Amino acid sequence: MLKALIADDESAVATIIKYIIGKEKLPIEIIGEAENGAEAVRLIKKEKPNIVFLDIQMPLMNGFEVMEAQPDTDYIIITAFESFAYAQEALRLGARDILLKPVDRNQFLESIARVVGWHFTSNDTVNQILEYIYANYNKKITLDDLAAETFMTTNHIARLFKEYTGTSIIRYLHKVRIDKAKDMLIEEEKSIQETCEEVGYDNMNNFYKHFRECTGMTPADFVKKSSGR
Repeated sequence: MLKALIADDESAVATIIKYIIGKEKLPIEIIGEAENGAEAVRLIKKEKPNIVFLDIQMPLMNGFEVMEAQPDTDYIIITAFESFAYAQEALRLGARDILLKPVDRNQFLESIARVVGWHFTSNDTVNQILEYIYANYNKKITLDDLAAETFMTTNHIARLFKEYTGTSIIRYLHKVRIDKAKDMLIEEEKSIQETCEEVGYDNMNNFYKHFRECTGMTPADFVKKSSGR
């Protein structure tokens, strides 16, 4: 279950967000609401939420000041101002996404998917498996681990996962690892060896094999191609 905080001085925004989460059965728990920026900072420090839905215009401290005070947090900005300058500043401070008021259901769901890395399904067990994979992709994950996590048999979770995602658990795990590896190679400029180890592969052969399967090229070719853009 992901923990989320809503920081907005308009109570209607919190009502809409909680309605969408409940209606779509998203595995997100609202652990706090703040009506001003100072309260938002206090709650972020105390609760350490996975996601903060943050308004820009708030009393005491605005959204930008909140982000500057608590930078190591995933923020989704929710604002009534369709301003390029606002968006540019929010992204500069590390906002993961920006939504305009009134909050639209489809845009909200797409925003959540961009921030957490996957689309939620209509099945709670599959959502639980997805969350576990994204939290532990750099560790050894087996079907037995997931069966213990969900209190179901390996055959049952494998069948459920394929039904709701269209792919196998193991193939999905490799995709997550390689997507993370691509970011590390380009955004963080890590070496291929460092990246291999940090995304959970115990040897380079496996890393190269799955990288090629997912991207059609080797890690070195990917770095070269991306650097040339």
